[in-house]
Amino acid sequence: MAENQNIEWKESWRDEYLKWICGFANANGGSIIIGKDDKGRIVGLKNAKKLLEDIPNKVRDILGIIVDVNLYETDNGEYLDIIVEAHPYPVNYKGQYHYRSGSTKQELKGNALDKFLLQKKGKRWDGVPVPKVSTRDLKLDTFTHFRKKAVKAQRIEEDVLTDSDDLLLENLQLIENAFLKRAAILLFHSDPEKFFTGAYIKIGFFQSDDELKFQDEVHGNIFEQVEKTMDILFTKYIHSSINYEGLNRVEKYDYPKDAIREALLNAVCHKDYAEGAPIQISVYQDKLIFWNDAQLPDNWTVEKLLTKHPSKPYNPDIANTLFRSGYIEAWGRGTIKMINDCIRFEIPSPKYFYDMSGFWVEFRKDKLNEESLKALNLNDRQLMAIEFLKNNKRITNREYQSSFNVSRNTATRDLSDLVEKGIIKASDIRGAGSFYEL
Repeated sequence: MAENQNIEWKESWRDEYLKWICGFANANGGSIIIGKDDKGRIVGLKNAKKLLEDIPNKVRDILGIIVDVNLYETDNGEYLDIIVEAHPYPVNYKGQYHYRSGSTKQELKGNALDKFLLQKKGKRWDGVPVPKVSTRDLKLDTFTHFRKKAVKAQRIEEDVLTDSDDLLLENLQLIENAFLKRAAILLFHSDPEKFFTGAYIKIGFFQSDDELKFQDEVHGNIFEQVEKTMDILFTKYIHSSINYEGLNRVEKYDYPKDAIREALLNAVCHKDYAEGAPIQISVYQDKLIFWNDAQLPDNWTVEKLLTKHPSKPYNPDIANTLFRSGYIEAWGRGTIKMINDCIRFEIPSPKYFYDMSGFWVEFRKDKLNEESLKALNLNDRQLMAIEFLKNNKRITNREYQSSFNVSRNTATRDLSDLVEKGIIKASDIRGAGSFYEL
């Protein structure tokens, strides 16, 4: 068995390996095998029986925990297996907190240590109380906004809405021991950045990855940020085309509004506010990207987001308030909803990316939008044929000839050009019955 997140091999014992035991105890547990080399081959221990007694005592005296140590005898020599259980409380080695991540041991410091200690106490970052801030410091207009939304969403008892702001915050579980939680400040304060660096949203339009054309910053509390960001995106950054259905003017944007709003709300709910980086929205000619300093729950992958999954917001107090006001659902359907919105809108499904630097959601335009087609220098016949295909799914060479009153050679030339530009494809059928589709 190879070394992995739960197994570590050491040729001989050193007291510094107590740090590894600390790391396993603070993570998901594991085994340290003493007497094997880094390839997993048994090399044997000369003092195995003495270590069998010494190691449990040192672990107990220095780390304050109990481990099982088992002695194994083989033809190649003896080795010890130290079995470490995951612990529900933080374990430290001489004041240091170590953590097993992957196949490495890390000493937790700064924000990482704060988050680890909160997690072990059953708390989240947004649930930590903040001293010297009262309900009087919060924004009255935001309370009014919340009440209107909550009544419309029917997710809170109406008599609660007539309570004082203090009682409303109590009912939303945003107060602990008479102190406002961090979530209350992010949601209702006029300037959360006085308390939390980077608690805002940046929007930029990029000609290319290294050429920023213009940008905006959106400040205020979370409710204000969501509303302002949606307004700026759909008035300044995201184009719309104008069509008429009879006498009715119909505006169609490059992206479905519901999917963009869902991506924004997901970013707000799952952002790691402790890291101090703003949510970043990058708009390009052909795509739109949300980046967020966020973390997936333990043992989750991007693939899990593509199927039905439980709701596990990184900031549960923020998520609960947004749910009560009707901004979000609480069933973990956001990623699937974005996919379905894009399919109905006839653009590619959004792509999700995650690594230790953050989480991305990428939306791609319909490559058959007016702006993209103009750049391909298509003639009027080809443009009308694309519109025909959007509604009728397929077209034959003969239909092309009759629709535009052109010769077979001209129809073949136009259609072949569209195939070469990757807009349409020819059917597998050749001769009679052949057709083209998007």
